[in-house]
Amino acid sequence: MNVQFKKGVLELCVLVLLDKRDCYGYELVQEISEKIHISEGTIYPLMRRLTKDGYFTTYLVESSEGPSRKYYKLTDIGKEYLGQLLEEWQEFTEGVNDLIKGGVHND
Repeated sequence: MNVQFKKGVLELCVLVLLDKRDCYGYELVQEISEKIHISEGTIYPLMRRLTKDGYFTTYLVESSEGPSRKYYKLTDIGKEYLGQLLEEWQEFTEGVNDLIKGGVHND
């Protein structure tokens, strides 16, 4: 898949997953990777930026499999931002789908 496509939707994917439940970084990578091929290195800078912007909070949870895991939790501001992105995504995909299906004709 085109790298620019991925970059554009990755933020939305992360927000949607965190709206369903709190996750740690590697878990997010795994879930997204099932649908879209991404690398771990793509997610962590995005997570840092979105946390800095106030869309997530983080907390640590002890793990029996190694070090504590940092979980990400969507904030109220993050939920508002997600709603905004979903509206924009809907408008965008409808427009693109119309063009693909031939909804616009230039004669």
